[in-house]
Amino acid sequence: MVDSGATNGGRSKNLVLTAMIFAVAMTFIDQTIVSIAVPEIQSELGLTSTGVQWAVNAYLLSLAALFAFGGRLADTVGHRKMVVLGVIIFAGASAMCGLTPKGGAAQAWIVVFRALQGAGGAIMFPAALAIVVQTFPLRERGRALALFFGIAGGLTAIGPILGGYLTEWTWRAIFWVNIPVALIALLLILWSRPQTEHRPAPMDYRGLVLIASGVALSVFGFQQAPIWGWGNPGIWLCIAGGAALLVIFVQVERVTESPLMQVRIFRIRAFLVENLVLGISMLVFVPVFFFASEYAQISLGESSQQTGLYLLYFFLGFAVAAQIGGRMLDRGGAKRPVVLGCVLAAVGFYWWAGKVVDLHFGSQVWSVVLAGAGMGFMLGPASTDAVNRASRLSYGEATGITQTVRNYAASLGLAILGTTQVSQFRSRITSSLVAQGTPHDQATALATKYSQSQGPGTGTIPAFIRLDFAYAIRTVLYCMSGIMAVAAVVAILGLQRGLQHDPDEDVAATESSTTPLS
Repeated sequence: MVDSGATNGGRSKNLVLTAMIFAVAMTFIDQTIVSIAVPEIQSELGLTSTGVQWAVNAYLLSLAALFAFGGRLADTVGHRKMVVLGVIIFAGASAMCGLTPKGGAAQAWIVVFRALQGAGGAIMFPAALAIVVQTFPLRERGRALALFFGIAGGLTAIGPILGGYLTEWTWRAIFWVNIPVALIALLLILWSRPQTEHRPAPMDYRGLVLIASGVALSVFGFQQAPIWGWGNPGIWLCIAGGAALLVIFVQVERVTESPLMQVRIFRIRAFLVENLVLGISMLVFVPVFFFASEYAQISLGESSQQTGLYLLYFFLGFAVAAQIGGRMLDRGGAKRPVVLGCVLAAVGFYWWAGKVVDLHFGSQVWSVVLAGAGMGFMLGPASTDAVNRASRLSYGEATGITQTVRNYAASLGLAILGTTQVSQFRSRITSSLVAQGTPHDQATALATKYSQSQGPGTGTIPAFIRLDFAYAIRTVLYCMSGIMAVAAVVAILGLQRGLQHDPDEDVAATESSTTPLS
């Protein structure tokens, strides 16, 4: 079936692209804007440390668990309908987050509506990306999706800056800012009337329960690991239980007549390799914002607004390289920009790691820009090439798969790198205190206290603590460099050179050649 609408040609294609960028803008802004306001939210609402943590994590958890469902829903119900529904849910949940009452109900209220925000994003994003892919022909998708990911991704960096200014007025404004963005998106969708195809089919609710439970349980384990500690049996129970549910999900989907996810798509070599590359790179891409933000505030003593500007250098490289990478994809296929991006990112993070202990941002600027450029070169082409491997009737499903992989890997990256950072920080502080004459047992206790402290005022942090934190971040950045080097090796060995053929055109050509002439 075809969603009714005007022909997506000429000017209207760019209008459709603009509408979809505005639609997903909210999801990108919300990945970082809320973290800036956490102290104010906790203070005004009287939330516990666990409660405020879940005000952040509920959104990411819901988003990761429901992406596959959102992609399948878009392909079977209609992409434009799901974008509109997702925008409305996201904006409505944002308004309710901003209206969180004080008192005993505050914690449950904000966590529930943050989870609902994530559900709206999971419904919206795969449908929006599928609309862009269906609107632009294969040879123009690289440029179109470079703009899509470049502009929308840049909003992740704007989040902390915008959040810093809005929080000076009220933390509630960081949620309310989504409402005018949603209204603009809905007006642009109404004006552009994107035309896409979808295929009605029954929903696989058994598969939905399995994948949502599996992803949610294991991601919960990853999120709690730095807090509870990897030695806590509850962590491994969550991760193992989630992984077991995902294995069962794959087995069930293989024998389901109308599955939530066509797992056989992983038999397509390029789709499998691109998802491996995306999964490996997302161990780095989302965590880097968290660690860079902490480093800027703790080691450099920057304010939240200045921290946002620090992150903008990363996105300066990202945005420029994303446009170049998209054009490289259109001209010569995905392998060159993906490999080049992974290599540049590995070099950039390695260079950056060598500069962080200087405690001077001026010496780090070009390494930050290079790391961002590397990620910009490879993320868009890898995501686009993976989705291009699907039939036009399965773009939403393919997007749901790639986004599930990306979010799952990001949660794992935050858990592993977060544990690495805390461990290194604690070890450095212990050594520094012992060197100052503090007894070892007392130094260990103080190191544990400092390493687990959440957001102390920068003015109260001793100089040696700032330096020790920088050394811990250096270890994390070296790990990120190694991870991107592994992604480069996977891309070099797994991807093939050359332009890709449209799978729908290939099917049509096959059917034509096998149909007898009348």
